Amino acid sequence: MTNTTFSVDKIALRRFLLSKQALLGLEQSPVPDPLHMVKKLECVQLDPVSVVERNQHLVLAARIPGYDPKQLDDLLEEGKVFEYFANAACVIPIEDFPMFKPTRERIQRKVAESLEQLGLVVDAVIEQLKSEGPLPSRAFQSEKRVHGYWDNKTPKTKETSLALNLLLDSGVIRVVRRDRTERYFDITERTVGADLLKKTKAMDETTARALLIEKYLRAYRVFDPRDARFGWQKLTAAERREEVEKRVASGSVTPLEIDGVKRQYYMLTKDLDELGTFVQDVRNRDSVNLDDALTFLPPLDNLLWSRDRIKDLFDFDYKWEIYTPRMKRKYGPYAMPILWGDRLIGRMDPQIDRKNGVLIVRLLQLEPWVEKTTGLQIKLREALEKFAVFNCAADVRIENSDVKMKL
Repeated sequence: MTNTTFSVDKIALRRFLLSKQALLGLEQSPVPDPLHMVKKLECVQLDPVSVVERNQHLVLAARIPGYDPKQLDDLLEEGKVFEYFANAACVIPIEDFPMFKPTRERIQRKVAESLEQLGLVVDAVIEQLKSEGPLPSRAFQSEKRVHGYWDNKTPKTKETSLALNLLLDSGVIRVVRRDRTERYFDITERTVGADLLKKTKAMDETTARALLIEKYLRAYRVFDPRDARFGWQKLTAAERREEVEKRVASGSVTPLEIDGVKRQYYMLTKDLDELGTFVQDVRNRDSVNLDDALTFLPPLDNLLWSRDRIKDLFDFDYKWEIYTPRMKRKYGPYAMPILWGDRLIGRMDPQIDRKNGVLIVRLLQLEPWVEKTTGLQIKLREALEKFAVFNCAADVRIENSDVKMKL
């Protein structure tokens, strides 16, 4: 083990990162199942936006040939994964449940007053779940409207829906099933295995926090302590630096010196040997196999969690513009980066016309340096057709593109 700085070319580093993200060529033998992939990635981010299929399914579809969204829904119903806050709201392997104990306790303290204000409504929701669960939100009747998470000035949220959200965030209840867009809730303590509950109760805060930081480091692989989400805990900048410096001193984390990159990154020391194989490939001028399928990455893909890292390693500026005012958008509300080999070569902004079964490509634009070869045009066409099929569309319509191709 060494805690000295490791010098590396950013081409080798991004290939290593893509490999860890299961994006440097698809895992073909055997074809990975969704549970294997969630464990490999540590977690997959959830998002309700449905311009096309939802983020969690797009993440898995980009990595697993023939992936079906029902597969992830089945894992949730079978109790092999759970939903909670990691990088944000995420799907997480169920065996990691105990290490999120401090997160649940922190949120419980935060929402205690709001739950108390709801009073008997909360008690009624819990009793109904105990007697009838699992239940969707629509199963709870409430005439009164209150300010919910997404309301502005006018109260629009049912009292029972707010109670469900607060209980969900605090970990008292959890999502145990999804029927596509509809979530079903149940009491956490009776839906998590006895062994896991025992481990959770025995888990002390120091151990849980350390395990959660290690999980974060494995998920990111190439990390920067300036990330406000570092360790998926509420850490100050000084605490984040201290956690990294402590691991550098112990030899478990190594500082990186990346050619052409000013920002200081780190990685797990145990990954250096694997990184070394990519360093050697670059020295031998080995190129990535561009026969691999071209891939569209959703805005909240694990690879894209750090926009600074994408800029530094891939020379690619990316911003999710869904919350950007329409007139200020440059690429579109759901523009998806296009990955080919070890480069991000452009963006594709899709929308599904579900009524007519059409994938509408509002924009398909490549970076200025990309050579628009016939081979690339074929890859783009194949990728668009595959993306359309995954999104249950029978046709593709391109509205604006700087690439000429026949569909």
